[in-house]
Amino acid sequence: MKVVITGGTGFLGLRLARAILKRGELSGASGALEPVDQMVLFDAVTPAERPEGLDDRVEIVSGDISDRALVTSLISGESLSVFHFASVVSSGAEQDFDLAMKVNLDGGINVLEAARAAPGLPRVVFTSSFAVFGGSALPDTVTDATKITPMTTYGMTKVVNELLLNDYTRKDFLDGRGARLPTVIIRPGKPNKAASGFASGVFREPLSGIDFDLPVKNETRMAVSGYRTIVEGILALHEAESDAVGDDRSVNLPSITLTVAEMIEGLKRVAGDRPLGQINSALDPTIQAICDGWPGRGQSPRADALGLPADKGLDSIIRAYIEDYADAKRRPAAADQVITW
Repeated sequence: MKVVITGGTGFLGLRLARAILKRGELSGASGALEPVDQMVLFDAVTPAERPEGLDDRVEIVSGDISDRALVTSLISGESLSVFHFASVVSSGAEQDFDLAMKVNLDGGINVLEAARAAPGLPRVVFTSSFAVFGGSALPDTVTDATKITPMTTYGMTKVVNELLLNDYTRKDFLDGRGARLPTVIIRPGKPNKAASGFASGVFREPLSGIDFDLPVKNETRMAVSGYRTIVEGILALHEAESDAVGDDRSVNLPSITLTVAEMIEGLKRVAGDRPLGQINSALDPTIQAICDGWPGRGQSPRADALGLPADKGLDSIIRAYIEDYADAKRRPAAADQVITW
């Protein structure tokens, strides 16, 4: 089997790639397990150095996802699975509408058309977002059945891709599954243009001894999930029986609900005697307005029925980040240890 991951050298893309390589096999179009013997990580840029933890099955390709010929050449093969992560994120999409349309919509259509042209019925997992929900009538808690009314360009592009995924699956062009992600924490490295980036920065920077300017109010509430659980959930959704997913191919992934104040309390609780950078209030009205338009609480009955994993609480998410990244920076890497930055 050939696996293609768009946005493949990003944080989640690389973690998923390593998880698949370790697993060694995925369910093919027939539902039977097939060995993964080829993987393509496609992204806008090529990393300066080849990321650790990738073996000779992996090819890294850089290019423009709006280039249909290139995308079609990569998403090809007799046995194929595709994970589509590539996207202009929330604040970036608000700042550059044309870029969001080019990458998120044109790119998404290119991925679907390439999978449609491939032999068989390839499985395509698309990463959507809780940003598909919004509007003045947004309920306190969203479920899979909540009306979709995005209030950002980013959310709108996710909705369009979800609908396309449904129709391409209905017409038997491919076997699509949409993973509707809550805010993913705790992302390592430098912040990106996602409006939700503070939900990682409020942990990441203080744990590195760096002061952090918090752009939202402490009472801001968010639905979040740890990155380990998200990767496991995406893989589990890929492996699910197609009939069990149903007509609506996109499902809310499980989440936990936290206010920013609870995030800070959890950080202090888990950090213990570890010295922390200071968290300063630096309200950004634009970021606050975007976050106020998102659901603060999510329910995931369909994901629960499919057996997708869920976080047990915030403390385990923080401990995972400390183990994988914060403490990993302080110790020599063992020969078999995988570290991403």
